Amino acid sequence: MTRLLALAALLALALLPCQAAEPLNVGSKRFTESYLLAELVRQTAAGTDEGPVLHKPGLGNTAILLGALRAGSIDLYPEYTGTIARDILQLPEVPPLPELNARLAALGLQASVPLGFNNSYGLAVRAAQAEALGITRLSQLRQHPTLRYGLSQEFMGRADGWPGLQQAYGLAAVRPRGLDHGLAYEALAQQQVDVIDIYTTDAKLTPYNLRVLVDDMSYFPRYEAVLLHRTDLPARHPQRWAGLQSLQGRISEEAMRRMNAAAELAQQPFANVAAQFLAGATATTSPAAPRPGFWQRLGGPDLWRLGLEHLALVFLSLGVSVVVGVPLGMLAARHPLAESLILGITGMLQTIPSLALLAILIPLTGRIGLVPAFIALSVYALLPIVRNTHAGLRQVPAGLRQAAQALGLSRRQTLTLVELPLATPTLLAGIKTSAVLNVGTATIAAFIGAGGYGERIVTGLALNDHALLLAGAIPVALLALGIEAAFRLGERGLLPAGWRLPR
Repeated sequence: MTRLLALAALLALALLPCQAAEPLNVGSKRFTESYLLAELVRQTAAGTDEGPVLHKPGLGNTAILLGALRAGSIDLYPEYTGTIARDILQLPEVPPLPELNARLAALGLQASVPLGFNNSYGLAVRAAQAEALGITRLSQLRQHPTLRYGLSQEFMGRADGWPGLQQAYGLAAVRPRGLDHGLAYEALAQQQVDVIDIYTTDAKLTPYNLRVLVDDMSYFPRYEAVLLHRTDLPARHPQRWAGLQSLQGRISEEAMRRMNAAAELAQQPFANVAAQFLAGATATTSPAAPRPGFWQRLGGPDLWRLGLEHLALVFLSLGVSVVVGVPLGMLAARHPLAESLILGITGMLQTIPSLALLAILIPLTGRIGLVPAFIALSVYALLPIVRNTHAGLRQVPAGLRQAAQALGLSRRQTLTLVELPLATPTLLAGIKTSAVLNVGTATIAAFIGAGGYGERIVTGLALNDHALLLAGAIPVALLALGIEAAFRLGERGLLPAGWRLPR
């Protein structure tokens, strides 16, 4: 509800400084281990009396987390030395931690509190297939060019991921498919792909009977888990920072693998798994309670909260798009020189990938959550409104304009009394299209902690939980259908019979 109230007051309060006690904001990426490590950090830091500690889960990939950290929207998040060196700093090797921090200082960041385990990348195949083909090492993949690769999008784009691995092992002919990491294991088990990228602490390696291929050229560096944070964090939160030192060296690779299994295979809540570890208990892979079914997930206690957040995001951003888009469409219809520029720019904005736009907006706005999500949704809703306003006005016969002017109407009166009423059906069609599209697009808000039904989808992807995915996707589809129906009913009451959209 806090996010909903903040969203409702967005236009007036977005840039005002927070007067409450400064919370400690912990971020996490969109995979199980990152959720768990962030929960360990949150619960450890919450044991002090310096105020609230907030976990902002599933904020996307490295670029988004890094942007949020540098902008001050989060204070720290779990990261890995290999990622810091190769992906963030673009270094050819992973230097010792002091040297790494010397380079991070230029970004206002620091890596501290080594957690005690290494979680490297690797490639894995089904054990039965590896046995049949005689594959044990990455270098042997060249001998089997027909194997199908399904790699996570982040791995395919990282400096320490697929591009370098492809070159190092002579796999130039391979054309991998992009898959979400949470779905790759299912695709491999169903024999839709043959090779996937994995983390060496993944919980599913044993249950899915996979063979991790030996990195015989030592391409992958060590990925020691650390906390990446702003350099001023220890000074701003001294008690919390002192408490976090208790995590140093505490997590072994086996302990991390068991925690991942407890969350991913036994479906235990991240907070519960983290609490068990901090209490000294060994994570269990047995479910603590029967796994909730689809209907329980769909009607869960967060259903109405997420729905209100989703609708608020959709309609507030749509309102701004209407206020901006209709005048732009009118300008494009009246001035040929502006037409190409306006239609071209709005069309280009529509082609920007959503996560890329969010990654750009985070440093520009200096925050994550509502503000960048609101701006992104407003941008994506512009094109149908601008184009339909332009098309509706251009379809008004020139003779009607001339007749209006002959009757003594000014250009403004001609626009408001003749042209806009005649263009209204087409204009409303653009608004309706934007509203329906915005319902689906609003799911991206969850990737930067802005709420909505995307929260269920993001968590479902991380856990490969199909029931939770559907529990997020189906309400989104129903909202889209409801908005479509509401517009059709509104057209009947708001427009004269001759102006209504055809059905």
